[in-house]
Amino acid sequence: MAMRVLVLGAGVIGTTCAHYLAKAGHEVTVVDRQSGAGLETSFANAGGVCPSFAGPWAAPGMPLKVARWLFARHAPLMFRPRLDLNQWRWLAAFLRNCTTERFAHNKARMQRVAHYSKACLVALRQETGIAYDHGSGGVLQIFQTDEELEGGGRVANVLTSFNVPHRLIDAREARRIEPALSDAVPLAGALHLPADETGDCHLFTQRLTERLRERGVTFHFDTTIERLIVEGGKLTGVATSRGVLQSDVTVVALASEAPFLLRPVGIDLPIYPVKGYAITLPIAREDAAPRSSVMDEHSKVMITRLGKRVRAAGVAEVGGYDRTPTSDECEAVERIARSLFPAAAADARAEYWAGLRPMTPDGPPYLGRTPIDGLILNVGQGSNGWTQACGCGQIVADIVSGRAPEIDLDGFGFDRPSRP
Repeated sequence: MAMRVLVLGAGVIGTTCAHYLAKAGHEVTVVDRQSGAGLETSFANAGGVCPSFAGPWAAPGMPLKVARWLFARHAPLMFRPRLDLNQWRWLAAFLRNCTTERFAHNKARMQRVAHYSKACLVALRQETGIAYDHGSGGVLQIFQTDEELEGGGRVANVLTSFNVPHRLIDAREARRIEPALSDAVPLAGALHLPADETGDCHLFTQRLTERLRERGVTFHFDTTIERLIVEGGKLTGVATSRGVLQSDVTVVALASEAPFLLRPVGIDLPIYPVKGYAITLPIAREDAAPRSSVMDEHSKVMITRLGKRVRAAGVAEVGGYDRTPTSDECEAVERIARSLFPAAAADARAEYWAGLRPMTPDGPPYLGRTPIDGLILNVGQGSNGWTQACGCGQIVADIVSGRAPEIDLDGFGFDRPSRP
């Protein structure tokens, strides 16, 4: 039965969700506070569709790394304490999940949805012909030290257990795959992940929005979502700056902002923003730019070719909701990108950006129904939003349509025990 569905959020998560809902025959309206689609978290991410990398940040050994990074000026992960109870609750739950057992369970869940989502993206691309500066050249994770290479070996063992295509290779083979890598960068070896893809998430979201409008999907931009109206355990409307919007089903796809909307109606999700920084440069010399995507394990910075541009992204800053792209962190990301591919962009000026990843403390997103009738979650994809968007959208469309999703949703529910 066709339903009226309201999707809150027009990032890549909300927009792909709208695509699958419309494809299933539902009447879809999307609401967003920005003037267009994909203008916040989806705007300038690293560009990788990387199911091979999908896994929780909460891992064995991470607490020790975080403690060490506290004293580094430009660390891959930075904790900036605030007088915010939710930040401390999130951190406590994160640390609680840094056990071997929990990591294994959460990794398996994230792998499941990530590989399913990649297949959904490929099918969508083949069905629609949509172009978004995408490439299928895989990802090369490089290791600058023997210690990092040993860690890569452990990762390779995990990938083997999940049947993920990969090759642990030496420095010579790594430079054959990415010949523009600077000779000045020491290479102990690399991990090649040939099945991963790249693409401009913002461009994808914008072009998918255009197609959806042609198919009759309504978009309300420049519209502030104020509160959920719940009566007798049922969602009866969504109060917005345009007035109250009503539907049969409402899907919350609001990334880091979701908890503010959900807490007043009794759904307290442990989602907290982790800020990331990105720079974008025009390619001056094709032969001096990456062929596909390189993940530098030493700095945790990812450098990706997106058509005629290079995107570099990194840093994880747990410090609140400020989206300002501070010069220090952007410049640090730019220095790393230029050190790896020094002639790619010559003297071109970089565009700086920062966005908030909606992180759960255990890793997997929240998908599915809530105790409030008519309210469904599609939030908390963290740094895997671009990778997981299509799969999560298809799952939500299946739930709304009364079909069983194609993958097991164990561990994705709103009430899973992720808090301490």
